[in-house]
Amino acid sequence: MSGHSKWSQIKRKKGRADQERGQLFSKLIKEITVAARHGGGDPEANPRLRTVIQTAKAANMPADNIERAVKKGTGELPGVIYEELIYEGYGPGGVAILALCLTDNKNRCANDVRHTFVKNHGNLGAPGSVAWKFETRGVVTVDATTTSEDALLTVALDAGALDVDTSDPAHHEVITPPNSLEPVRQALLGHKIAVTAAEITRIPQNTVVLDEAEASRVLRIMDALEELDDVQKVWSDLEIPEELLARLGG
Repeated sequence: MSGHSKWSQIKRKKGRADQERGQLFSKLIKEITVAARHGGGDPEANPRLRTVIQTAKAANMPADNIERAVKKGTGELPGVIYEELIYEGYGPGGVAILALCLTDNKNRCANDVRHTFVKNHGNLGAPGSVAWKFETRGVVTVDATTTSEDALLTVALDAGALDVDTSDPAHHEVITPPNSLEPVRQALLGHKIAVTAAEITRIPQNTVVLDEAEASRVLRIMDALEELDDVQKVWSDLEIPEELLARLGG
């Protein structure tokens, strides 16, 4: 769990801020389109769509952009058909890496991901080679200033959460089963606890400990993957050293 929490801290500090606004919107539009195609265009009946729309609104995406993406997903407007793919591989030090992609060109996507792995001293693995090391979980991020740790634990666990990570003093993370993400989010909001993000993610069952130099190389390959247009999310089982986290502003 700590590996996921520390990577989340780094991304909050630098990841999203480093992305161009247009690139972020492009990734969100893809996710909205795919969510609407698979689960319908009604956010109330489609939890995946509801979650990504909330994320898009938090990123200040215009409502018209969101509406068009939904309609492209439902077929009301013409649009590109995106395929959801997971690529698995290894980074420096044998760290397991997963990359979730949404693409309209499998060959381009595969070539880009493979090239990024090789260029950054990693290698692409076969399907199933590392996915088994991760669990699918919901993560609700809350503003730590709006609640006490005891109150958060009580509300979250009563609503069906599995765990609460309070290691980041600014943002606490509530871990849930995938199908409990929305009920837990609603319960937190009902108790006036400010939710800043909610998503389905992958959390490593165990983490790999590396020295600072090797860990920095792993973070570089993860950053390089996230910069690819087809890549939506990247996860690893790296345990980020405290000294590196501090140096990165975590």
